[in-house]
Formats: sequence, C-alpha cells, structure tokens
Amino acid sequence: MLARREYSRLELERKLVSFTENTGEIAELLDDFERRGWLSERRVVEQVLASRRRRFGAQRIAHELREKGLSDAAIAGAQLQLQESELETARAVWMKKFGVMPANARDKVRQMRFLQGRGFSLDIIRRLLRDLED
Repeated sequence: MLARREYSRLELERKLVSFTENTGEIAELLDDFERRGWLSERRVVEQVLASRRRRFGAQRIAHELREKGLSDAAIAGAQLQLQESELETARAVWMKKFGVMPANARDKVRQMRFLQGRGFSLDIIRRLLRDLED
C-alpha cells in the first residue's frame, strides 16, 4: 500500500484492522514503519498539498488533513503554506469555472457559494470579487 501513495498512521490503522484480532500488533507495526521512515506525516501533508492546492482552499484541505488523523501542528503548517497563495488559487478556480463577473446579486451569491464549497474563506472570496470589480 505504501508503494502507491503516502498514508497517515490513522488511515493505515483503519486498513489493517480487518487483518488482525490484536490491535496492539498494528500499533507496533506502525511504530516500526515510522522508525524506518516508511510512514511520514510530513510526506502525507506534502502529497495532499501538491494534489489539492490548485483546486481547493485552505479550509477544505485542512478538513481533509484532519480526517486523515494528522496532528494539529502539521495542519497549522499546511495552512500557513496555503495562505500565501490562497487568493491566487481562488482567482484561478473562479476563472476556470466562471470567467465573467456576476451579472446580478443572484449570480454573485451563486459564485460565492461555489467558492465556499471549494474551501475558500469568505474573506478571500470577498477580496477576490472586489478585486475583479475594480
């Protein structure tokens, strides 16, 4: 499994629990994987950021990292990296999906909802739309 992609400790634990009755063995195995460098929280974060940062905002990516069982420190570090380019990412996502300014309030709300669904904060969305209007 680790040859295909990076897994968090929690993800591997969930996958391996069906293969044994003794869950203590899984913890020992995962500890051994971490010692050998086969299991790395840092690499999981890097992989998620590399695959998601062009399409999603910091909130959605942070939520995905939490679901994977990563530490709060790793998530905070990822959010710092994402905040640097979040406005540009939101602009690229908006251009790909819409490309034209909203014609009325209904279209504006629809565009804002779409961007929120992609994990962008309301502050970033407002700043993006304000920049586009200027």
